[in-house]
Amino acid sequence: MDTASTGAYDAVRTASRALATEAVHAGRDDLARQGLHAPPIDLSTTYPSYDSRAEAARIDAFATDGADPAGPPVYGRLGNPTVARFETALARLEGTESAVAFASGMAALSAVLLARSAQGLRHVVAVRPLYGCSDHLLTAGLLGTEVTWTDPAGITDALRPDTGLVMVESPANPTLAELDLRAVAHACGTVPLLADNTFATPVLQRPAEQGARLVLHSATKYLGGHGDVLAGVVACDEEFAGRLRQIRFATGGVLHPLAGYLLLRGLSTLPVRVRAASAGAAVLARRLAADPRVARVSYPRLGGAMLAFEVHGDPHEVISRVRLITPAVSLGSVDTLIQHPASISHRIVDADDRRGAGVSDRLLRLSVGLEDVDDLWMDLDHALGERSAPGERRAAGAVSGTA
Repeated sequence: MDTASTGAYDAVRTASRALATEAVHAGRDDLARQGLHAPPIDLSTTYPSYDSRAEAARIDAFATDGADPAGPPVYGRLGNPTVARFETALARLEGTESAVAFASGMAALSAVLLARSAQGLRHVVAVRPLYGCSDHLLTAGLLGTEVTWTDPAGITDALRPDTGLVMVESPANPTLAELDLRAVAHACGTVPLLADNTFATPVLQRPAEQGARLVLHSATKYLGGHGDVLAGVVACDEEFAGRLRQIRFATGGVLHPLAGYLLLRGLSTLPVRVRAASAGAAVLARRLAADPRVARVSYPRLGGAMLAFEVHGDPHEVISRVRLITPAVSLGSVDTLIQHPASISHRIVDADDRRGAGVSDRLLRLSVGLEDVDDLWMDLDHALGERSAPGERRAAGAVSGTA
């Protein structure tokens, strides 16, 4: 089976298909013609070839533009047929020409930064909040980059001749702050906009349609959806994908084939999972907003399965009292997770910067799963502790971000 040469796994597609259909079929359209139903897992690290001249020509071609080598696979670090299926599917869902998968979301972001730095474009303009490790990677300059932090209105003024990238996250981690991506893309001019779409997923928004040239996912989260795979992916045009493949080959941040298989399987239920979890999150946001033990609730106008809330009491006590909800980092799994960003996901960000971005010490982040919403509320109600006597607290928290 010559899977590496069939970048058009969905070549049989003759018309635009709904996202739910693409989620099930993209990356799998060749299977029935091969007498298969489930996609195969190719675990090979290397592949036999008796034509070393042809191999040399294919490697030369890859070195030129990073395009997928035509013909059979060559070596696992150049590409893998199972991972390629996931890349094809994710590109279809995000509406981009290509996608390139990596061993983690941070490996994917690192590859983007390295690709721009290799062109002498080391300066990054970014808007807080971002995921804490993304913030740290930019701030610490570990890859030789320099960052200017600004608000959306200041993006254009922050651009320099050596600016290689503008990076935003919307809805943002962990505050759920939302940006007008179309306006941000316009402010970037010719500088590529990278939008982290981990929280929204292509089910709720497709940043490429709003002008983002690069769409980043921690695929560990909703794309996998079951807390059992670590991965990252960048959806983009084919030109930039070629550069990312070259970086991936040189640095070795490749995705394991089994992870590629699990991600492809996860995509098939992505629309159903996101919509079901979002419905539960909306209910919990309303109940938390009406609770006197809660100071403020943030839930995106876009919707989604993520919400954040500040408590009047000790957030660490809330974490310690959950029983059904899992107190853990990460998000996007079928089970509900809660964490205290100031202690974990954003601990690595300077405290003043963290608070300035809206990540208060009393903020809790909730990734709502697929459990019954009443069971989740019962657990939250218990975890929040005793209700204050009337008049001790204001009657209800305010929901920010909702219509």
